[in-house]
Amino acid sequence: MKKYFLFILPITVLVSCGRFNKKELDTKKDIRIVSVSKHLTEMLFALGKGHDIVACDLTSSFPDSAKLLPTVGYHRALNAEGIISMRPDIVIHSNDIGPAAVLSQLEKVGLNIKAFSGANTLDSAKLLMTELGKFFGAEKQSDSLNKKLDQDMQLVAVAQKNIIDSPTVMIIHYGQANNVYFVMSGRKGAGDKMIGYAGGKTANYDAKGARQISAEAIALANPDIIIATDYGFDKMGSAEKFKTIPGVALTNAAKNNRIYRFEEHDLVYFGPRTGENIFKLMALIHPAKDALEK
Repeated sequence: MKKYFLFILPITVLVSCGRFNKKELDTKKDIRIVSVSKHLTEMLFALGKGHDIVACDLTSSFPDSAKLLPTVGYHRALNAEGIISMRPDIVIHSNDIGPAAVLSQLEKVGLNIKAFSGANTLDSAKLLMTELGKFFGAEKQSDSLNKKLDQDMQLVAVAQKNIIDSPTVMIIHYGQANNVYFVMSGRKGAGDKMIGYAGGKTANYDAKGARQISAEAIALANPDIIIATDYGFDKMGSAEKFKTIPGVALTNAAKNNRIYRFEEHDLVYFGPRTGENIFKLMALIHPAKDALEK
């Protein structure tokens, strides 16, 4: 992966030189966009506007083209100078950015900032794609994406009729710090909903939000299947090594070799590929061929 280093000028210099004078934008033309939300980044690429994105946050990892863009930091720990240095015409986000001061810093230098909603459900994702399509002059593309999503979910509904059991599933994100891992299921988020669509059910344990979980809690939940997000799985190197994470080896998932790698960005929001991602989950949760007939 290519690495980019941003040349950053102090905010005071950028303000004093009058580099940015807020003006009305014609968002239907080519403009310079900084996207600090992973689902907005993917949707803009799907709408054919990826060429307008000049930088994104670290969590924007789909499509592969997004990984080649300069980054402006983690969306909850942004650096205003890094964003300003990209000379964006507009900065888009989804109301989950930080620190709190970053927005006011961007506004002080005259940048255009636009907040869009999240995509935690199928309906909200479709509404968001419609909104983005109108804002960026890609209505036809957004209509096509929504129609495809509807068609994919119709196929999911057909496949669900062949499912006869509902194994328990736990999504584990093994973080960047050693021996720190979070459970991404059990909080009624996008991942839980996708597990349900795929014919599984979340393992029974106490979890309010994505948070660090103990080895004892994992063993007590005893999921039939563990979905390991890509970073942690790749860090461990294999399913066998993933079993060495405290608590995991005691689960039915480990005993029956049902630990599977899955891309994190495919589990945390709904979007153009959600139907396809649900089918991938379904193939893991219900590997029998007859359960996946469309």
